[in-house]
Amino acid sequence: MPATSRRHLLLGGAAVSAGALLTACTGNEPQGQGQAPAGSAAPAGDEPGTPVTIGFAGPQADHGWLNAINENAKRRAAAYSDVTLEITEGSNDTAAQIGQVQTLINKKVDVLVVLPADGKALTQVGLQAMRAGIPVVNLDRIFASPQAYRCWIGGDNYGMGLNAGRFIGERLKDKPDATVVELAGMDSLELTKQRTQGFDDALRNYPNIRKVARQAADFTVESGQARMAQLLQAQQKFDALWNHDDDQGVGALRAIAQAGRKNFLMVGGAGARSAMDAIKADDGVLKATVLYPPTMAASAVDLARALGRKKGIGGLSELEVPASLTLYSAVVTKENVDEYLPTGFH
Repeated sequence: MPATSRRHLLLGGAAVSAGALLTACTGNEPQGQGQAPAGSAAPAGDEPGTPVTIGFAGPQADHGWLNAINENAKRRAAAYSDVTLEITEGSNDTAAQIGQVQTLINKKVDVLVVLPADGKALTQVGLQAMRAGIPVVNLDRIFASPQAYRCWIGGDNYGMGLNAGRFIGERLKDKPDATVVELAGMDSLELTKQRTQGFDDALRNYPNIRKVARQAADFTVESGQARMAQLLQAQQKFDALWNHDDDQGVGALRAIAQAGRKNFLMVGGAGARSAMDAIKADDGVLKATVLYPPTMAASAVDLARALGRKKGIGGLSELEVPASLTLYSAVVTKENVDEYLPTGFH
């Protein structure tokens, strides 16, 4: 999962990546008709132009979100007749990923898109690419130096927690002495701290609500089930649960079903298809999920193409691609789930 986030320029929704904002720099007509997977169609705009070779390097797709990152990048690149995508085999080993990025540099790709396994550890290879004249789009996990990338695009971890807290707060604002619990991600990651901070800051606006327990899982089904079982055993009654990650949420829902508990509402995180399906069915505790959209990878390809063609972004007055783009953490509920279903990851 992503390791850190900047909140500079908010892009709402992200259901079809940043298409509306990227129309002048991304270009072919959408291929096919009907509802397509997110990232599969290029936004309409300019005509195909100068061929651009984009090198893409990410970590191992050992999580549904990371697999969706890779798929969004591939689909977006395939939508452009003037884009060639050179994608590496994902690795969580920093030395291996550094070697993969260096191989792309040696191939003299036009632009690099890098989602580093470890932003700090891959900063030097980002600097190497920039010094070689290859613009770098730093995807989500941020490098330690802004000199290591031309543009950063990613999610808003603090905003995830803030919007989860606001949703729960509005649902419970009229309930005296309401209590909530939190099933967090890995506490060793900065993103988890940011999500918890946003959640806590939101709840401070609702004096009738008190957080009574918190457990940290590790983004897996198994850990979600185990930690949720512990929360349920320790807390015989609570009104709401926020779970940071929909993959571990699958396990959490198993624990909830096994315990026969249903008198509370649950909010998930990230935007898995399974969570959206449950929200649409509306027959259980899960009532919303807060997005951390993997469509950011499609938008990263859009940005890389713009940089390769030396163009700016439609809808903005500036002639250059921005230095930073932060995606908005939308809340998916029964009322708007159909709009976001195409972005749900497996």
